[in-house]
Amino acid sequence: MNILVTGGAGFIGSNFIRYMLDTYSDMNIVNLDLLTYAGNFNSLADFENNPHHHFVRGSITNFELITHLLDVHNIEAIINFAAESHVDRSIVNPGAFVETNVQGTLTLLEAAKEKRVDRFIHISTDEVYGSLGKEGYFTENSQIAPNSPYAASKAASDLLVRSYYKTYGLDVIITRCSNNYGPYQFPEKLIPLLITNGIDGEILPVYGDGENIRDWIHVKDHCAAIDCVLRQGKKGEVYNIGGRTEMTNNEIAHLIMDRLNLPEDRLKYVEDRPGHDYRYAIDPMKVEKELGWRPVNTFAAGMKETVDWYLTNESWWRPLKEIHVGSKND
Repeated sequence: MNILVTGGAGFIGSNFIRYMLDTYSDMNIVNLDLLTYAGNFNSLADFENNPHHHFVRGSITNFELITHLLDVHNIEAIINFAAESHVDRSIVNPGAFVETNVQGTLTLLEAAKEKRVDRFIHISTDEVYGSLGKEGYFTENSQIAPNSPYAASKAASDLLVRSYYKTYGLDVIITRCSNNYGPYQFPEKLIPLLITNGIDGEILPVYGDGENIRDWIHVKDHCAAIDCVLRQGKKGEVYNIGGRTEMTNNEIAHLIMDRLNLPEDRLKYVEDRPGHDYRYAIDPMKVEKELGWRPVNTFAAGMKETVDWYLTNESWWRPLKEIHVGSKND
C-alpha cells in the first residue's frame, strides 16, 4: 500500500510511520513535513534509510508539490497529521493556525479529489467539542463548540473534510482523539515539559489550580486505531479515539514527581490560560464496537515508559527545549 503521511516528522505522525513500517512489510510511505519548530527530523532517525520510507520537505499548502507526489508515488491514501497544534501559540498567532490547519487541509482535499485518491484520513482532536462539565462524554454526535483558535481551526478543517464527502463523494474519514502521550512529543506539551523540567531541576508549571481533566491515550494505541480506521473504517464517518483514562493535571504532575523523586515544592501553579477548557473525555465505543480496536497500554506502564524515554533520550529533546520552549504547557 502506498500512503502519503503529512506531518510525519511530528509527534503522532512519526510514531504512526514507525508503527506502520514495523507492522507491514508491503507499506510504502511518503512523509511530507515542512519541518517547522514541532517537526523534528531526528524523530525519523531509526527509519531514515528504510527503503519503504521517503521523506519530502514541503508544505501541505503547496498544491503542485502534493499532486506531484500523488502521481509519482501512486498514492492510494492520505493520512493528514500536519497541523499547528499548541493552544497557547494559537492564542498569540491565530493566523498561522488558519493557514496550516484550514488552508492546508483544503489544499490536500483538492489534490485528493483531482487525483482520485482512494481514502483521506483527517486526524483531528477532541478539542473541537469544547469543554465538558464533571459528567458525560464526547461522542461522534456531540456538538462542535471549539473554545480556542486552535480548536476552531481544527473544527473548520473537519467541516471542510465532511463537505468533500457530501459534495464530491470523496472517501474521507475524520478521527478525533483525546490527549496523546509517549516518546518523541515536543517538550512544550504538558507531560514532556514536566518531565524535562524535573530532569533539569526546574519548577513544574501547572495552569490554574491543576484540576483540569484530560482523557489520556498512549500514542501507540492511537496509531493502532488509525490503522484500523484506514483499513476498516466506513467512508464519511467520524471515529472518536480515547484511552478511557481521565487524569487531572495535578495527578499527572505528581506521577512525574514520584517517578523522578522530586520534592513537593517543585510544583508551581501559574496563571491560567484564557478560555482553558475544564474537562475532555472521549467515548470510544464506536471504534471499539465497529472496528474491534482496544487500547492495550495501561497508563501506569505507559507513563513509566515515557519518563524513562526522556531520561535516556536527552540528545533528542534538549536542543528543542533550549531553542523553543519556555514555561508554557497544554
